[in-house]
Amino acid sequence: MAEFLFHLRPQDGYNNVFDYGAAGMTLTRFGVLQLKQGMSYAGSTWENEVALVLLGGKCSVKGKDFDFREVGLRKNVFDGPPHTVYLPRRTAYTVTGITDVDIAVNEAPASRDTAKPSVITPEMCQIMTLGRDNFTRQATVMISEKFDSEHFYIGEGMIPSGNWSGYPPHRHDFDDLPNEVDMEETYFYRFDPAQGFGIQKVYLPDGSIDETYTVKNNDTVAIARGYHPLCGAPGYQMYYLWTMCGKVNRGLISSKDPAHSWVK
Repeated sequence: MAEFLFHLRPQDGYNNVFDYGAAGMTLTRFGVLQLKQGMSYAGSTWENEVALVLLGGKCSVKGKDFDFREVGLRKNVFDGPPHTVYLPRRTAYTVTGITDVDIAVNEAPASRDTAKPSVITPEMCQIMTLGRDNFTRQATVMISEKFDSEHFYIGEGMIPSGNWSGYPPHRHDFDDLPNEVDMEETYFYRFDPAQGFGIQKVYLPDGSIDETYTVKNNDTVAIARGYHPLCGAPGYQMYYLWTMCGKVNRGLISSKDPAHSWVK
């Protein structure tokens, strides 16, 4: 069984993908919540901060001091940027599907009170184009270092047919500002059409990590450390949700593999 790769066939309700401690991940727990129209899910953040990324559909999210009655707009991850609901620690909440709804559930341990329950709308996201040639891709950032989260830096990547992302290969394994920040990362994948696939590599130059995975719809790769470029198969649009969790610092600050850093 692959060490960093997790497969999922989502069912109605909460689907756990991995827990703290899996694949060396100490700051991240990840799952997918799927609800049919009219179904509800009651949960609590307990001692975690939680980010609910609406992959598709529309829902309400309610709790003691908040009532987000209509969250979500896109039909699926290929239909524009998302709505994201942020919940701090010690928050009970109920999600109810207004339509069939598909939600990525990101959790990180919280040692302090952070931002109040809030909705990050598509208009609040930062959208940018990265790379060039056949490693051009679009990035959408929902939660950046400017948001009052203890650990999260969360965004989405959209890779056109046959293109690469995370290139030149980069890592974020050490706190060495301004050159690099220490952040573990989760990649969750979707494809259009759904039978598509991509290739994800995770490696260190000394060979202590050297993994190459075929990733398909609803697969997840947990990246505690190492360089991690990826590419999509021609003919398919590749989406990935990236959830980065920083121990001390947060940001899109990474160190390039010296062997390939000449590619600008």
